Amino acid sequence: MAEKIKLVQGDTGPQLRLTLTDEDTGTPSDLSGATVTLHFRAAGSSAVLFSRAAYINPATAATGVCIVEWAVGDLDVDAGEYEGEVEIVRSSGLRETIYDILKFKVREDFV
Repeated sequence: MAEKIKLVQGDTGPQLRLTLTDEDTGTPSDLSGATVTLHFRAAGSSAVLFSRAAYINPATAATGVCIVEWAVGDLDVDAGEYEGEVEIVRSSGLRETIYDILKFKVREDFV
């Protein structure tokens, strides 16, 4: 994903909808029984600020769709550039980290 996801400090409402697919075939990644976690850090830093588990609807897990909802305090960060890493842990225990890094830009809130 080359485009930056734009966020505002302190928000909790903008959900992040991810559709995970097999890079070789383009088919949806079956997330049945899996967990998906977004690890969030400042760009250029190695310190993870927080990790947020994504919601996977069991009825549609085979479509590869999961939703990240921000918790209170997640986006209470300085304005600037951030990165996100997506990690899948399958029901078998197999861990898969998505190679592409998500890019975020957080701006200051008006109030």
